[in-house]
Amino acid sequence: MFWEILAFILGVTILARYLYPWRNSPLLPPGPKGLPLIGNLFDMPSSSEWLTYAEWGKKYNSEIVYANVAGTSIVILNSAYAAKELLEKRSAIYSSRPRLVMLTELSGWAFAFALMPYNDAWKARRRIFQKHFYPSNTDIYQPLETEYVHQLLFKLLEDPKPFLEHIRHMVGSVALSITYGIKIHTFNDPFINLAERAMTGVSESLVAGAFLVDTIPVLKYVPEWFPGATFQRKARNNRKAAKDIRCLPFIETQKEMASGSVAPSLISLSLQESNSEEYLDLLRDVGTQVYVAAADTTASSVGSFILAMVCFPDIKVKAQKELDHVLNGRLPEHNDMQSLPYLSAIVKEVLRWQVVTPMAVPHLATEDDTYNGYHIPKNSIVIGNSWAILHDEADYPDPHSFRPERFLKDDKIDPFVKDPEEAAFGFGRRMCPGRHIAQSTLWLAAGCILTCFDLRKAVDSNGQEIEPSREYRLGGIIQPLPFACIIEPRSKESEQLLRTALI
Repeated sequence: MFWEILAFILGVTILARYLYPWRNSPLLPPGPKGLPLIGNLFDMPSSSEWLTYAEWGKKYNSEIVYANVAGTSIVILNSAYAAKELLEKRSAIYSSRPRLVMLTELSGWAFAFALMPYNDAWKARRRIFQKHFYPSNTDIYQPLETEYVHQLLFKLLEDPKPFLEHIRHMVGSVALSITYGIKIHTFNDPFINLAERAMTGVSESLVAGAFLVDTIPVLKYVPEWFPGATFQRKARNNRKAAKDIRCLPFIETQKEMASGSVAPSLISLSLQESNSEEYLDLLRDVGTQVYVAAADTTASSVGSFILAMVCFPDIKVKAQKELDHVLNGRLPEHNDMQSLPYLSAIVKEVLRWQVVTPMAVPHLATEDDTYNGYHIPKNSIVIGNSWAILHDEADYPDPHSFRPERFLKDDKIDPFVKDPEEAAFGFGRRMCPGRHIAQSTLWLAAGCILTCFDLRKAVDSNGQEIEPSREYRLGGIIQPLPFACIIEPRSKESEQLLRTALI
């Protein structure tokens, strides 16, 4: 009887949701023609969806494309202009989030304020975040960034082969220290491993169309043992990781506070303001958001930077000449940024070339709207295609080439070239509030690595160069897969410089 009732509810839900958008036959944005009832269910890509949506834009000659999956309207924005017009200028009706059943209801991430609807709960958490990470306040975290970047240099000297692991450790250490005041000493730290496990589930669940339960929520009631319900087993594992990452680092900070040994951090400072259970809940949510988001995304960007320097040696050499000229035998510091425009241009190009989140976190249209004559139905899922925006030839000529020079004019950052930040970190009111720290960490790591190390292609037993793999682990957040390269000190002086930095 259960299955008969479920089938009936499912059928009625699909029928009602499919028919609704066509009641008044509005002019919807162009897109592939769907099938009765299920719409574009079989048109939705299962991976590298940003490439598919970009191709749809070219095929239909439109910066905005549309799909309907079993009654759920999905609108993809493939241009910076469309994203700015809707998600920023009309943010009053595009700042909420859609119902992400797999991620929030089944996987236990409803507490993450980046995924919350635009409501009072989101505003309360965002307020705490901004208090500690307002751009003018982020200078206080620079000593922590410097400490862990210098530790990264030493690890690359001692054992360069697992460089992606070293990067992950460095970025995770910065995030843990800033958020919880926890110092990381071991290579395989359990908190860093926990964050990676938790974010793997998040990344998989953020892919639009990856889980049918997001478009047909009634499927959430299908039991785990039912054939084909692998999403339920994934969700169970995700729930455990989400619970642990929300609670365990927070408990560790409370323990260190009780012993009087805690370092200043977002959580330790905030705990001095109130001890009410409601406030503690807010802090757990905010702390988790800061920690996991920073650890995964920034590690990806630093890994992409290494890949770019190995693949494009002329750019590496030019950057090292600038560093040598400006620094005169010392390591870069944050206040050198204005004096190192080519390095800053490289960082911008890394963010553009391999954008960490190729598809932005989905927004929700809370009202009916019209754009360029096209109707956007209320409750549409609206997603900025960050990859397409950052590979738009109109803004970035020869977009598939790695060319930092595109951001420079007269040896200065050209203010008339679109900053990749405008798409790489989300849009409108939901833009990542921690982007300043992410960029700061990436810039310092890039500068210090280039100052101290030569990065080049590995060679085989015959002395032939090995082209590094440019493959990425795909998902809502992409990560470079391990690739072979040589990382060694540029000179004896460089080695001595990085050793001195740890004293």
